[in-house]
Amino acid sequence: MNTQRFLSASHTFWYRASGGRILTKMHGADVLLLTTTGRKTGKKRTTPLIYVQDGDNLAIVASNGGRDRDPTWWTNLQHNPRAQVQVKRERKTMTAKKAGPEDNVRLWSMLTKAYPAYDDYQKKTKRTIPIVILRPGSE
Repeated sequence: MNTQRFLSASHTFWYRASGGRILTKMHGADVLLLTTTGRKTGKKRTTPLIYVQDGDNLAIVASNGGRDRDPTWWTNLQHNPRAQVQVKRERKTMTAKKAGPEDNVRLWSMLTKAYPAYDDYQKKTKRTIPIVILRPGSE
């Protein structure tokens, strides 16, 4: 298991084991657990991610640490946009959608305020890093 997977799995374990009482912040920013369905395996995969609240919606960044390819969770959501999200103790089904140009500027500002390193990630990669909007319910 590589270091990133180990840290992600450990974070997920302690977040869940504590009932969402610990590891709900990363670098001062709010963290949720996103569970997607693998597009090839059909297995459930959970990733801790920084998010911002936008009304009833949540916004997350498919930064992959500034790598030149999308994170697996985003590729999975493009195949099946339904996801399970845990924010602290609350769990709900949500539907993912890539932010359009009108939301992108506003949300990017909110997300980089919460976690300024996203600007550095964007500078490291050739791709435009997607912002993903999670809406309550399943469509």
